Amino acid sequence: MSTTTSSSSSSTPEPEGPRPGRLSSFPSSPTSESDGPRPARLIQNEATTEIPVHLLFRDDPVPVAVPVGPAVVARREGTGEQPRLRRPAAAKPRPVPEVDPELAERPARVLPGAAGVFAGACGAAGCAVTSWWAGVLPPLAVEALGLPSAAAAGLGPVQWAAYAGAGALGLVGFGGLARGRTGRAWVLGLFGRYRGTVRRTGLMWVNPLLLRRRVDVRLRHWRSEPLAAADGSGVALRVVVLVVWRVRDTARATLGVEDHEAYLRECVEAALARVPVEPPGGAKGSAEAAGETLTRLVAADTAPVGLEVFSVRPVRVEYAPEVAAAMHRRRIAALDARHRASVLTSVVDSVEDTVTRLTMRGLVELDDYERKALVKDLTVAFCAGRGETGS
Repeated sequence: MSTTTSSSSSSTPEPEGPRPGRLSSFPSSPTSESDGPRPARLIQNEATTEIPVHLLFRDDPVPVAVPVGPAVVARREGTGEQPRLRRPAAAKPRPVPEVDPELAERPARVLPGAAGVFAGACGAAGCAVTSWWAGVLPPLAVEALGLPSAAAAGLGPVQWAAYAGAGALGLVGFGGLARGRTGRAWVLGLFGRYRGTVRRTGLMWVNPLLLRRRVDVRLRHWRSEPLAAADGSGVALRVVVLVVWRVRDTARATLGVEDHEAYLRECVEAALARVPVEPPGGAKGSAEAAGETLTRLVAADTAPVGLEVFSVRPVRVEYAPEVAAAMHRRRIAALDARHRASVLTSVVDSVEDTVTRLTMRGLVELDDYERKALVKDLTVAFCAGRGETGS
């Protein structure tokens, strides 16, 4: 430092004023403001900061480390630099509805209907015999049944007990009779517990203490009312869908959800909110693609509750009332523009073919001016002919 200072003192003094290539906004000493006016800045459009000289030459024994926080990379104004893009996070899978795994359809224990009829008949016969024994059976009934006349024993405790036993047997026998139909099933329960499903047909005997719920297990179809939907551009639509389905597991369909038909309708509405539907007049294959996607989504949502969905197909698609008029005008304008483009293409092709044939066969010799005039006249003539034909 000292050597540098001595050499600079012995050299020729520099003339006053800023050196070329050096910023003059930094003063040579702290007292330069009192010596004279500050020289003009070389950089006019940038703001500079004056730094005192004693800060530039401050001797620090050891540099102090300053903790620096993590830098945030962002786009700089006017530099064109782009921020670093993070990798898109994987979408979380939707939770699948779960039902009690132990709740599954199993056959219930029932007896043939003949057993119930026999038990009921025995109960009725027991009541008749007890009445004859007690002497309360009418004489006409005794003669009709061919019973011998007997001394009336009266209605005592024994007779009442016989009445109770015979009546209970008759009630259990006749009360447990049920008729099974094709395509229908009975879901049985006792005190809130699932006891099995009956899919048999014909006359059978079921425990009369069990609670019975009839379930339709046939192949069914449901035509919905107009449901809210949207196309790929977000235009509101009204869609009527046809759903073909059936109950596969009666236990889960009846006990796993409050109302499986309402649950199916809500699943269809949810699927329509996620799948874009082609508006009226769209491509032919778009309806089939939308139907396949709807079928897959609805089948996946309803499978845990014992429903089997075969197809969900849009049968009618129309615009919502609030946008129907605007979309109708837009469609008419598009059809008109398409018609005009097709007419113009046909006219241009006809003019080109006519001029090419006339010149190639040597019927006429045309220069550029005559060719332009001929093309103009033919275009007007063909367009006029097209207009008269269309009108």
